[in-house]
Amino acid sequence: MKLPVYNLKRESVGEIELDDAVFAAPVKEHLLYEVVKAQLASRREGTKATKERSAVAGSTKKLYRQKGTARARQGSVRAPHHAGGGAAHALEPKDWSYRPPRKVRNGALRSALSLFVKENRLIVVDAFDLSEIKTKAIASALTALQADKKALIVDDKANEKLQKSVRNLEAHQYLPPEGVNVYDLLRHDHLVVSKDAIVKLGIKVGGGGN
Repeated sequence: MKLPVYNLKRESVGEIELDDAVFAAPVKEHLLYEVVKAQLASRREGTKATKERSAVAGSTKKLYRQKGTARARQGSVRAPHHAGGGAAHALEPKDWSYRPPRKVRNGALRSALSLFVKENRLIVVDAFDLSEIKTKAIASALTALQADKKALIVDDKANEKLQKSVRNLEAHQYLPPEGVNVYDLLRHDHLVVSKDAIVKLGIKVGGGGN
């Protein structure tokens, strides 16, 4: 499939041939759901925890001798039945993260990219050539490209001027091609990607296997 290539003023400067297996694949919503669920689970913090006897403050010295005191044997003030002692069967932080199979991840990313193409929300630009680090310049470019509402901007990570220009824009986000993921794609209205970056993105996702 072919897509038009624009400059930052939305003037057509050519076309680019893209792999149909990546950018014109069937949109499989169940794959999108599975991968987004996994990404959000991986961000979840399992912070519920209590301290066991090894984690509370207190001496580990035996309180008194084992025999001859007519009292129950005691090993440490950190024991659960002492005031200030550690909890018995203490709760530990839980790791909620899991990783779907590679075919599922790649299939979901292909579905997301194909959805942007299908809905005309993918914009390919020739290059993000900024003369200086300036938020106003990239904001003006996004307005000209008709992607000023909420855009995910993708270009090579070496483009430091673009990265620093975008970071002050609340509604927009920058990612390098290798960092593009389903969750960040679906929460933006437009995908604005450079010609070089979209080639790398196609190689990353690959054309094989659903």
